[in-house]
Amino acid sequence: MKVLFIEPPKDFWFVMGEYLPPPTAAIQLAAYLEAKRPTDEITILDCQAERLDWGDVGKRIEKEDPHIVAVSSLSTCNAYTVIRTLDLAKKVAPDVFTITGGQHFTALSEPSLHQYPAIDAIARGEGEVTLVEVVDALDESSKFTDILGLTFRHKDKVVSNPDRPLLTDLDSLPMPGYHLVEQNLDRYHFKMMAGDMRYVIIEGSRGCTHDCRFCSQCRFWGRRWRAKSGKRIAQEMEYVRERFGAEFVWLTDDNFAFGPRSREMFDELTQRNLGDQLYWFVQARVDDVARNSEIIPEMRKSGNQWVLLGVESGDSEALANYGKGTNPGQAHEAVKILKDNDIFAQATLIIGNRKDTHESIAGLRRYVEDLDPDIAIHMILTPFPGTPLYEEADAKGWIEDRNWANYDMIHAVMPTETLSTREVQEELFLCYRSFFGKLPRQIRGVISSNRFKRKTYRYMASQQLLRQLRGLI
Repeated sequence: MKVLFIEPPKDFWFVMGEYLPPPTAAIQLAAYLEAKRPTDEITILDCQAERLDWGDVGKRIEKEDPHIVAVSSLSTCNAYTVIRTLDLAKKVAPDVFTITGGQHFTALSEPSLHQYPAIDAIARGEGEVTLVEVVDALDESSKFTDILGLTFRHKDKVVSNPDRPLLTDLDSLPMPGYHLVEQNLDRYHFKMMAGDMRYVIIEGSRGCTHDCRFCSQCRFWGRRWRAKSGKRIAQEMEYVRERFGAEFVWLTDDNFAFGPRSREMFDELTQRNLGDQLYWFVQARVDDVARNSEIIPEMRKSGNQWVLLGVESGDSEALANYGKGTNPGQAHEAVKILKDNDIFAQATLIIGNRKDTHESIAGLRRYVEDLDPDIAIHMILTPFPGTPLYEEADAKGWIEDRNWANYDMIHAVMPTETLSTREVQEELFLCYRSFFGKLPRQIRGVISSNRFKRKTYRYMASQQLLRQLRGLI
């Protein structure tokens, strides 16, 4: 069988600067399919890295002449590009079988198949085994009846099979399939974070046991947390370093959990001398960092240089409303611990909850000033399909914008009780201006002893971020 994975042409989130990430989902799924069906012809077409426009995509599909086209959609804002890609595939090759997955299409699997005839099937939830069984069935001309986790079209009906149980041993997964995009490795970058260093993404765990109301990951992974062993993560880092020359790794865990597994990981990385060769970035909860201050020096020694903290708010009531299970004091502790260990502390904040007012968001800006993270990224509360927030907002009529392309956390799609969507958009601009527009902070940033802070502030100064945000109002 010839299977073509496509990463479509799309716009990127300009708030974090210029970046081009590797197509992580395609890399993982293709590597697993390759391991289970080694005789298949598997190709990843990364339109971003290869600088292909929509006309080029059609030509490449025609040239590859695949039996199956697979396109993954992690983010709701990219849903339409997935549909456009599959629609194009059907026009170029009417007999091709098309399949997609990811958080958005898992949450809206049956409505999507009813609405978009270009989709033949959706792999709901964890996709590796489901995809292999779909390819097996197509190869053997058998039915999809027993394939768990699959929603598909059968004659004039849409059928959803029962959910698939999650994998129990993530260490059994193959090494990330960067050999399938090796020709593009020099093009992947994250200018603000990694500069010109060769940048890759690997996965250390899946899921999270918490239940933040706005997070699409919680339900997608069933509020379960599963992890690769610390040794396996170190092996993957060593693999991408030695095999592909990686210099900066985004360990793309939904939530980096501290404990015996993380200690094992730090020890393994240090023993392999990777802490001096390979830098890595991760996102973590403020309460986890605050509770594990004694292990942070080991984390830094093992190569960690950057941690994204989900601070979200300085208001205890708002945090409780979000289902965060944290408090504002823990964010202060976490930022201080990271900065004391020369780890770049990034804070993410949320505006636009139903109780937000001009005054409450001004209070958030004052809180951020006092918190003093190395960088603060503000986002607008967005009701992603599959979240409790979406269900409530949909039921109560809060949502004013149903254009999925605007579900990117920088477009206001619903008002608060007192602020219009335009006013929420204006407040987002004011939050960024408050943080990035202060000259003393800019000066401290560009002369900082922390290499990542110094690099980041010099880069952000060149990006005209405030002008772009102003344009959204």
